[in-house]
Amino acid sequence: MPAIETEGLTKQYGDVVAVDDLNLTVEEGEIYGFLGPNGAGKTTTINMLLGLIHRSSGSARVLGQEVGDSIREVRGRIGVLPAHSELYDRLTARKHLEFVINVKDADDDPDALLERVGIPDAADRPAGDFSTGMGQRLRLAMALVDGPDLLVLDEPTSGLDPNGARQMRRIIQEENNRGATVFFSSHIMDQVESVCNRVGVLHQGTLVAEDTVTGLRNTAVDGPQLSVTLGDTVNGVAERVRTVDGVSSVMVEDNTLQASLAGATVKGPVMNAVAATDARIADFEFSEESLEDVFATLTGEAEEVTA
Repeated sequence: MPAIETEGLTKQYGDVVAVDDLNLTVEEGEIYGFLGPNGAGKTTTINMLLGLIHRSSGSARVLGQEVGDSIREVRGRIGVLPAHSELYDRLTARKHLEFVINVKDADDDPDALLERVGIPDAADRPAGDFSTGMGQRLRLAMALVDGPDLLVLDEPTSGLDPNGARQMRRIIQEENNRGATVFFSSHIMDQVESVCNRVGVLHQGTLVAEDTVTGLRNTAVDGPQLSVTLGDTVNGVAERVRTVDGVSSVMVEDNTLQASLAGATVKGPVMNAVAATDARIADFEFSEESLEDVFATLTGEAEEVTA
């Protein structure tokens, strides 16, 4: 049974279509990255999945329950880190967690949760004194209460420094290893690329691509590129390289050979094929398209992407 499933999910505000005919399936036990620039419709989608705003048309099911009145039956199995949520300035971190623990009728230890997210010394400090990053860590701790079956994280690394972002990724992986499904949105490429099983790219409310990171690369570009600069003649080198399994195309310009590869593992056999000829290798360069490059190819909006 999918953890999240939508069919034709649409949200329209007047003449503006925020989410357009979204068909999405997130399988149980996977980490799904919902990628797109700010304003693409990611938060609107999440709010519809959680029943926080009404859809204009289409359907959505979360943990087997139709989003609507029946979503209440599974809310206790969902942990949420919203993109825009205010903490209570006068309440301590401990009080925030105790509130969620009571609502979920759980038995979690607030101190253990705060230790896990990296702010153990802030238990009795009011949230109004927290930095942006500390507030985000507290929100994550609240989402982790009672070991949810589904974690929904909207821009989870917002406001975190590199160490905090790395810890967030580690916790996401730990929760997934425990058995939780993780659905998180982001506009930061490396956050999605480093942990996700699959990625969906949302652009202007429309899902323009969905695949593994490797699959998206192969869809949008010709694969990894290997450029070999030869010190002398290139006669016969291209023909030799074309016989290597995993080479999709070969071009030669002056004394430089450019090969498109099926994957990074093909680089070694290609270099061996070149070395087996009489040509002398003066230099080489290997490049693999990043998810950011793929995103720019799919949407044509590289300037909106945060690297």
